[in-house]
Formats: sequence, C-alpha cells, structure tokens
Amino acid sequence: MSAPDPRDSGPHILDNAPHILDNPALASLTGPHALFAERRGRILRYPVDVSPWLALPDAPDADDWADLAALAGPGAEVGLPGYRGELPDGWELTMNIAGVQLVDEGMEARPEPAAVRLGPADVPEILDLIERTRPGPFLPRTIEMGTYLGIRRDGRLIAMAGERLHPPGWTEISAVCTDPAYRGEGLATRLIRAVAHGIRERGETPFLHTGAGNTTAVRLYESLGFRLRRRTAFIAARVPETLGQSSPVPADVPAL
Repeated sequence: MSAPDPRDSGPHILDNAPHILDNPALASLTGPHALFAERRGRILRYPVDVSPWLALPDAPDADDWADLAALAGPGAEVGLPGYRGELPDGWELTMNIAGVQLVDEGMEARPEPAAVRLGPADVPEILDLIERTRPGPFLPRTIEMGTYLGIRRDGRLIAMAGERLHPPGWTEISAVCTDPAYRGEGLATRLIRAVAHGIRERGETPFLHTGAGNTTAVRLYESLGFRLRRRTAFIAARVPETLGQSSPVPADVPAL
C-alpha cells in the first residue's frame, strides 16, 4: 500500500459528508476493512478477488481519475457504485442500474437454529448457488468480508446471506439468495434475521442495497423493518488508454 496522499484528509475525510452511508465503501476501507484496502493516491479498492466495490473521494479530481486508471489498468472495468458526477472523456459507461439503500428501523432479529456458518471450504458451492440465483457479485474471497450463514438440505446449500461492507457502526447484509426449488419457504427471511442478529450483537446497525427494480426484494426488506434511506445507482465504467475532458453520467436517479 502506498503512502497517504497529501490531498487526503485522513480520519476526517467524512466530516463534511451528510451521512457515513453516502460513501459506504470509503467508510469501510478507511475503517473496519482497512486491512483489505489497496490504495493509489486517494483511490481505495478491495482486492479484485474480494469485492468489485471501490472508493472514490467525495469530489474526485483529475488526479484521482488518473490514479484510478493506473490502479485498475487500461481497459479494465471498474465499479463506481453511487457515483453521480462526471466521467472523464474516454471513460466508457458500461452499467447504470438504479438502486436503493435501505436501513434497519426495528427489524425483529433472531438466531436461526438451522443456519451454519460458511467458510472458505464452502466457496465452490457458494459460487454455484450465486450463479444460479444472481443476487449480485460474489467472488472467491468475498467470504472474508464478514459472517456468511447458509441453510443446507440433504447436505446441499440451498440458501445463504451474509455481511459485506462495514462502515463504522454499520454492516451491510448481502448475498441474500435461495435456490429456486426452495423459494416460498421463508428461508431468506430467516437468514436475514439471523445475520442481523449477529450485527446487532456487535452494537451495529444493518443496512443493505438492492436494485430499485427488484420490487419483490424491496417489499420483503420493507416488511421486515427496513426503510428506504436513499436512492443510488450501480455504475460501472471502462478505463480508457488516455484521459481527457469530462462528460456527464446520466443523473436519472435522484438521491433522497
């Protein structure tokens, strides 16, 4: 990891932010997940086999974009979740999906007796379940980001949920998925409550992200006690060979 950039305000980088969850990857990688952080200048990211999330400063400048390009490499696709500013000239927008961020406001959290903790040995089976259910990115080392719980039936993993981003005082619930053959049994609800119980036991608050168009998931989360905190977007862009002038990212998803 390189030495801190003089433009970085260090521990006070979030002082002027409206809320720590407005830039949760930055809060994670400068906080509880600092051990994962790969850094160039003010750009921080998780290792590419851990998570696609990376952290831009709240107001990236030309040097920041150059550092990101150098860190990712020419032609690489990088995730820019939540970013609603401008892309420099030559950066190709490859994904722009409306999303929502929800926070726990009184969910009934409790342990799940049928749940087992998943570990590195379970990753091949996890990746197979992820491929069949598509809850979002899960990579070979994502399991290291927090506690992941699963439910097995006849020895086979049929449902799971776990912890991903970890801003101070908060933990994101992620990778909520159920084998299509076992949907309708409430397995996702039971696992969300169980993961939330572990988060609450640490004195932290659960939150999560999902696609705004995934109305089934949004209704489930709201029925459990989550509320919409803000609208966001899942942005990805391809790094160019050279950098130039800026062009806007479509701002069709307003923040609340």
